Amino acid sequence: MSILNTYIQKEQQLKQLQEELDRLKNDDRLKAELEFKDKLEALMREFDKSAADVIKLLNPQPAAAKASGTTSTGRAKRKLKIYKNPNTGEVVETRGGNQKTLKAWKEEYGAETVEGWLVKTED
Repeated sequence: MSILNTYIQKEQQLKQLQEELDRLKNDDRLKAELEFKDKLEALMREFDKSAADVIKLLNPQPAAAKASGTTSTGRAKRKLKIYKNPNTGEVVETRGGNQKTLKAWKEEYGAETVEGWLVKTED
């Protein structure tokens, strides 16, 4: 593509974008949102608050849920268990008992034996 064609194409794109921008500037919804944003920023400056402060004030529950160690479903997060098979040296990390390798080990060696292979438990 020649440089002249590229120039003409970019000029057309610029004209199209300018038209879209002009339409947005005349949109009442945009005007209302910009007015809200300006008033909110003025209020935040007046009370010396950041956006994070406002979010924390208006929606305190997500922060409280994370602090207590619960998941989004409201139940506590399971502990990470790390097992090491002494026969093969293979290591399995899981938060539940439905892990494929762990189930196979329990079938082959028995649940009590495999529980004895528990190396470490983490939060």
